Amino acid sequence: MSASPKELVEVPGPSALGGGWRRFFELLYLISVTDFKKNYFDTALGYLWSLARPLMLFAVLLFVFTRIFRIGSEVEFYPVLLLFNIVLMSFFQEATIGSVTSVVSQEGIVRKTHFPRLVIPLSTVVTGTFNLGLNLIVVVVFIIAFGVQVTWTWLLFPFVILALFVLTAAMAMLLSSLYVRFRDVGIIWSVAVTALFYATPVLYPLEIVPEQYVKWIMINPLTPIFEQARHWVIDPSAPGAVAAAGGWIHLLPAIAVFIGTCLLAVWVFRREAPRIAEEI
Repeated sequence: MSASPKELVEVPGPSALGGGWRRFFELLYLISVTDFKKNYFDTALGYLWSLARPLMLFAVLLFVFTRIFRIGSEVEFYPVLLLFNIVLMSFFQEATIGSVTSVVSQEGIVRKTHFPRLVIPLSTVVTGTFNLGLNLIVVVVFIIAFGVQVTWTWLLFPFVILALFVLTAAMAMLLSSLYVRFRDVGIIWSVAVTALFYATPVLYPLEIVPEQYVKWIMINPLTPIFEQARHWVIDPSAPGAVAAAGGWIHLLPAIAVFIGTCLLAVWVFRREAPRIAEEI
């Protein structure tokens, strides 16, 4: 009698965290540092190019909103607030846009090597964090030179950075995994992230927004982060996230969106990670 054919068993590819936590963090650090150095390798100005982009945008917007629309004349410390917000928002924009194609652009590595897939989009965010840290050093110099008083609440600012990092990492995971299957994600996100720039109090303080629109802007999870950063670093008299929302209850939608985005990103990436090599 001939042997019965064996049933084919599907062998899943590497998982999001395959190889253990130690290997994951070692690879994440190595790739992030390498990408950071590569961005400015053999350029005349090096790191200064990273600072030049938000500074040029800051100069244009400062002229528009202080000389034409004159919003800045009504806001305490508006020039440094604008620069501060632009640097934070640039981190979110550049890290998420760069992460969209990060997995697909590493097709050769994804197909031929066994390593945790999550390293790829997160390395884009960590590289952006290196840039953010250096940019913030310059921003702090501007803030102090402008006459903003240093207070103990500056010690709380790392919590703002942590919240922004977590949200950015979640979006990076979600976008990079979806782009493998749906290439329209890149175009959609380029439009969406521009809309988020204007739907977040980057160019304007939330208190000048008509009351009927505040609740909609507060649904955006970036809004409480930026409002709290302003309160802790730039202007302690400005409303924090809770005060700007009108109480904890009105802040719950933004918290729900934040947590929901993180959970969705983890679920989607864990589901898609073993099949990434097949889908590319």
